[in-house]
Amino acid sequence: MAAARSPAIWLAATRPQFLSVTLVSVLVGLAGSAGDGVPPHWGIGAATMVGALLVHAGANLVNDFHDRDADAANDERLTPFTGGSRMIQDGLMRAHTVALYGYALLALAAALGAGLALQVRPQLWWIGALGLALAIAYSAPPLRLSARGIGEPVIAAAWLLVAVGSDLAQRGSWSIVPVAAGAPMALLVAAILLANGFPDRKADAAAGKNTLVVRLGPRIAARAYLMLVAAAYLVLVAATVGGVLPRAALVGLLAAPASLFAARLLALEGEETPGPRLLPAIGATIAAAHLYGLSVAAALLLARH
Repeated sequence: MAAARSPAIWLAATRPQFLSVTLVSVLVGLAGSAGDGVPPHWGIGAATMVGALLVHAGANLVNDFHDRDADAANDERLTPFTGGSRMIQDGLMRAHTVALYGYALLALAAALGAGLALQVRPQLWWIGALGLALAIAYSAPPLRLSARGIGEPVIAAAWLLVAVGSDLAQRGSWSIVPVAAGAPMALLVAAILLANGFPDRKADAAAGKNTLVVRLGPRIAARAYLMLVAAAYLVLVAATVGGVLPRAALVGLLAAPASLFAARLLALEGEETPGPRLLPAIGATIAAAHLYGLSVAAALLLARH
């Protein structure tokens, strides 16, 4: 376990390859308030970003702990995207160390959020509490929501909270803008989870983890993926046509080809034995979420000045 003392190992255990979607979601929220002319509060913005990243990292670790048996039996994982961080399975960290690490990060996030709520933004109490509850209930018993086929709605709700909370921390009041801009981002992040479920489905099913792909089967799950990403872009179009978002926000549609490419690949290859052929679908899904978030954040920031 000497390797567990390496900073690189501690970082790798948080699955940093996925943390950037949270960073982008925070940027969407911050850009929404800035685009409406709210003066930036840099300290609050930095604290919001750190808190959101801590929750995401902590949730990843808690997930690794509670999914350790399913991940141990997962011989068809696609590194580095599916099958968890492998810290426990590869003997780099003990299971209880991963659990303590995860809950410690969540506790730090709770303390940071409580400080913001007490000092400047009391509205953050319920957003922070709900976000932490989702981070734990996603993986931990007795709810273990990811194993009941509702992981995608939980993920969508969690990332919508990131955008709304980031905007609220700056604005100090509620607004429809982060909901309209953040909902497509949240759906595209949920699509990452759905795509990752394809190569993991056999190990998940064997461990009794009834993810959406396990419940639906790969053919119907591929259709569900298409419906999910289509809903994301339809929400964006509706929000711009309805005047909630500036027309420039339609730049977010640039991410649609990547989502459609992934949908087609999952439909063609999803039923086959999982392998490297699914990697482009997962990569395109991750790229779509980032491209949408960054382009819409830029549009919100620039269109109203």
